[in-house]
Amino acid sequence: PIPPQVHTLTGAFLFSLESQTTIGYGFRYISEECPLAIVLLITQLVLTTILEIFITGTFLAKIARPKKRAETIKFSQNAVVAQHDGKTCLMIRVANMRKSLLIGCQVTGKLLQTHLTKEGESVRLNQLNVDFQVDTSSDSPFLILPLTFYHVVDEASPLRDVSLRSGDGDFELVVILSGTVESTSATCQVRTSYLPEEILWGYEFTPAISLSASGKYVADFSLFDRVVKVAAPPRCHHEAVRFGDPEKVKLEESLREAEREGEGTPLSVRISNV
Repeated sequence: PIPPQVHTLTGAFLFSLESQTTIGYGFRYISEECPLAIVLLITQLVLTTILEIFITGTFLAKIARPKKRAETIKFSQNAVVAQHDGKTCLMIRVANMRKSLLIGCQVTGKLLQTHLTKEGESVRLNQLNVDFQVDTSSDSPFLILPLTFYHVVDEASPLRDVSLRSGDGDFELVVILSGTVESTSATCQVRTSYLPEEILWGYEFTPAISLSASGKYVADFSLFDRVVKVAAPPRCHHEAVRFGDPEKVKLEESLREAEREGEGTPLSVRISNV
């Protein structure tokens, strides 16, 4: 037996559509006299439900996935090296081109270069961590306006033995920004790199943020990549170790003159650059 009023292919299609969409039966309905139709109806409901879940999930995933979110994070074309708060720093500039924020931003770096071990083994792709910080030294900066990230080139820096001034070294600095998209909670990672000729010694970024007449901060992205030469170029690590701090040198010279004028005074002063 077949369901009543199901005699053609069109009638069978309408009966299947009414069953799937739960519109309600009219003259067509399933009775206990047709167990095969009951099994077929259950199979249809299970398969169509799985298909609906798959299509809906795929569609939402395609919409929610931030494919081009990484393209809205802008890095400066060049990295610069200059004095900042009395320290020699390597600086890069980062900006978020969208109004939606990135949560938990972290900027890290990797120095890739050839390293020769004490045993004479040559490591072609040696990776060293390069830490960056902002003015507030916050682990998660508020990336709503262009920010400048700093790396202090000191004795603990992996860049201390790299020839940043000449621009002809054999290394590459990879900078990685990681964050979470505010709207979708998806993780986003953006990468860029700087070659030796892209690191400018004795330059600094032109200020790109100004205050409008209404009291709002305005970012001029035409100045984002612009750099200016500083009046006093920074000293590299080797020069700092060799010549020392200028203030310490002046103090040392004055104390030597005082010692000579004292003519054998028992007071002796020891000055260390460490």
